This record gives sequence, structure tokens and C-alpha cells, in this order.
Amino acid sequence: MFVGGARFTSHGMSLRIPFRNSPPRVNVIRLNGAIMTRQGSLNDQSLAPTIEKAFRKGKPAAVALSINSPGGSPVQSSLIAARIKRLAEEKDLPVFAFVEDVAASGGYWLACAAEKIYVDQSSIVGSIGVISAGFGLDEFIAKHGIQRRVYTSGKSKSQLDPFSPENPEDVVRIKGLQEEIHKSFINHVTASRGDRLTQDIELFDGAFWTGATGVDLGLADEIGHLVPTMKDIYGDKVRFSVYGPKKSLFKRFGAELATGLTGHVEEQALWARFGL
Repeated sequence: MFVGGARFTSHGMSLRIPFRNSPPRVNVIRLNGAIMTRQGSLNDQSLAPTIEKAFRKGKPAAVALSINSPGGSPVQSSLIAARIKRLAEEKDLPVFAFVEDVAASGGYWLACAAEKIYVDQSSIVGSIGVISAGFGLDEFIAKHGIQRRVYTSGKSKSQLDPFSPENPEDVVRIKGLQEEIHKSFINHVTASRGDRLTQDIELFDGAFWTGATGVDLGLADEIGHLVPTMKDIYGDKVRFSVYGPKKSLFKRFGAELATGLTGHVEEQALWARFGL
């Protein structure tokens, strides 16, 4: 029998009170790794179920992004950030970003999907720029008597071929593409951070800073870690549920496919830029 919201039994009133408010919940999305389309990396396809679940499950009071990423694909960064912002608006939920070691380049793009960005004093933030890298091997193959034979139906089809001499027109073209992507990155950051960004120095030239300096520059809001900050906002009884992409079978058992080895080297190079 229920009376006034309490449940009574023949032995008296039970401990279960149906109408009692439960502690607030913060759902945490782990965004750890390079942002690439390859399996095992952060990308929109692999993260979509995780992000959707974090915003919908358990009636959370907020969603927290735990970020540790050196960046990667600008397209995947944009897709992931857009999904987070769309769900935040649909569910009317605040989103907080917490930077661990690094939120640089695409990693910082993800952080800007949040209303507030928290960092450790020694975190690395920024690197708002676009980079393309490759090798020129034309002299190497010529030295070893190797001939490069390429046939195309369009004069630009083989642009930036590493086995051919660099073409100045190709360089102009690729830099034009980079400028367009860079503008999208800048627009995303300025839309998110607004007048919190300092006007005293150039923030969009690809440089990066420590978390403490990032706060001074407006790239982040405060020094703070996830659990104590969320407890300060939602109380000591706040509950946490952590969501992250599931690792593939090969990753779980430490196996690497030959196709994944190149991606692993590329990811390590991204981390190495920040001493990690």
C-alpha cells in the first residue's frame, strides 16, 4: 500500500520512497586519441552511438567531455563537434569540456563544442591551424635508376605526387584549400569562445600554449579537473557514468593489421608534436 508517496508493508514503512529525488547524474564522454577515419581512432561513425547514448541515457543534468587528443582530420572534428552541439540543444543540456594532456588542433575543435573549457595548468591547448605533410622522393628514385610512369586523364590528377618534382601550381592549390579549412576552424572557435578570446596576440597561427596561459588568453575558462569541478556545481552526491567507443577485437588483444600500422605511426607523430 502507498500513502503519501511512501510504501507501507505489514512490518511497517519500507525504505523505498518513490518520489524522492535521486542525485544528479553527469554523463562523461571519453574522447581520447587521434581524430582519424581509421578503425580504433576518434571519428563520427565510431563515436555516434556513444555520444547519442550519453545525451539520452539516465536523464543527465549535464554532459562532460574528457578530452585528450592531438587532433587529426578537420572533417571528423567538425562532424563530432556538430553532433555534440546538436544534441546539447535538443536535450537542453549544458556541456563541459575537461582537457587532460592535450586538446590541440582538432582536439581543441572538440573542446569548443562545450559551453566551458577546463584545463590542467600543464595541459596543451590551441594549435588552431591546418597542416599537410609529405615527402619528396623524386631525386631518390632518379639516383637509383627508377623511372616513374604515371598516366592520367586530367592534368591535376597526380598533383603532389611524392615521386615527381614539386609543382608550384600544386603548392598554390593545396595552400588555397588549407586557407578555406583554416577559416572554418577560426569561425568555429570564435563562435564558441566569442569575446572571451584575447585581442592582444594572434591566436590562429597554429601556436599552442599551456593550460594556464590558455586561460589567460581566453582559449579556456578555468583550471579544473572533472570530478571536483562537477561536484562543486552539482553537489557531492553527483553520480558519473562514463561512455567511450568500444575497442575493436584486434585492439583488445593487442594485434595490429598491416593496414593499421601506418595509421599508428601517423598517430604517434601527432602526439610527438606535443612531447607525448
